[in-house]
Amino acid sequence: MTFLNVVLDPPAYGWTDTNGNLSKPTPKQILTEFFSRLNIFKNKKNWLPFMSWSKVIVSVPFLMLFIFEYFSWSLLAVAFVYSMIIMGTHGTIWHHRYCTHNSYTFKNKFWRFITQNLTISMIPEEIYVVSHHVHHAKSDAPGDPYNASGGFLYCFLADVNHQPIAKNLIEKDYRSAVKLMVNTGVTANTYEQYLKWGSIANPWRTILSWSLNWLFWGVVFFLIGGPGLVCAVFGAAGVWAVGVRTFNYEGHGKGKDMRRDNYDFSRDDMSINQLWPGYVAGEWHNNHHLYPVSARTGFLPHQFDLAWCYIWTMHKLGPVSSLNDSKGEFLENHFNKK
Repeated sequence: MTFLNVVLDPPAYGWTDTNGNLSKPTPKQILTEFFSRLNIFKNKKNWLPFMSWSKVIVSVPFLMLFIFEYFSWSLLAVAFVYSMIIMGTHGTIWHHRYCTHNSYTFKNKFWRFITQNLTISMIPEEIYVVSHHVHHAKSDAPGDPYNASGGFLYCFLADVNHQPIAKNLIEKDYRSAVKLMVNTGVTANTYEQYLKWGSIANPWRTILSWSLNWLFWGVVFFLIGGPGLVCAVFGAAGVWAVGVRTFNYEGHGKGKDMRRDNYDFSRDDMSINQLWPGYVAGEWHNNHHLYPVSARTGFLPHQFDLAWCYIWTMHKLGPVSSLNDSKGEFLENHFNKK
């Protein structure tokens, strides 16, 4: 726990107040922190959150062109499916279950690369993975980077205000942070490079990877459906990237205890199972907190899990060499005891 106490860069308003309780900043404090941490002219070590939000900004012209130039109901349907289902499910498959929790393994690096780039790249692995380990260690407690008790804005802007790694880690702690990223395939900076850039990821390799990913999918969608399809899906990817930032606030009851008996079985935090994130992205969140290393979180008959469908299919076909499935343990230890 000591390492996880220091691995994230604390905001100016701190994790706790003078009494040791969650520090609840005002909206003004949150916004001030947000824009300060996006300022790459003030500190070049802010480059990663700046790049993450730059992807959102760059997607806006695509969205505007889709709405005002290429709009059609069929393209709107494509945009909806791509944003809500394909992007959402991929986030669960890649960032959540593989990169962070190692709930399954690939046969080789080729299939890892394919899975990583199945969709338009929007969320940097480093911002997601390291902070998510802290989230599980401190769920709904001070230090949880997206503690729902801090309010909507506290969670929505957490990727900038709370999730980047600390800029002054000692070398031992930096090495530990790098180990958390081992599944991502991201080539880590040396400690000297980390001190220069304030990140595990190297900015030039990250920008190159982003550019090649967007170029590839831009060409593919253009060849399939022309500029209208390109604008629809890239705009939809931006919408998803904004919407996903609301997930943990909703998924932890908006700071209230919304857990239901005989349905939300994990009682160590405020996570809840929700139908919409569950069906469109396989995010049965309370189940996940109960069994975080399970590649399946849809344990009950009605809990359809698209992410699990992909992982299971890849396992049957061979690209996924092993996986963890906690459904049997869940049914034995929780559901069948009702």
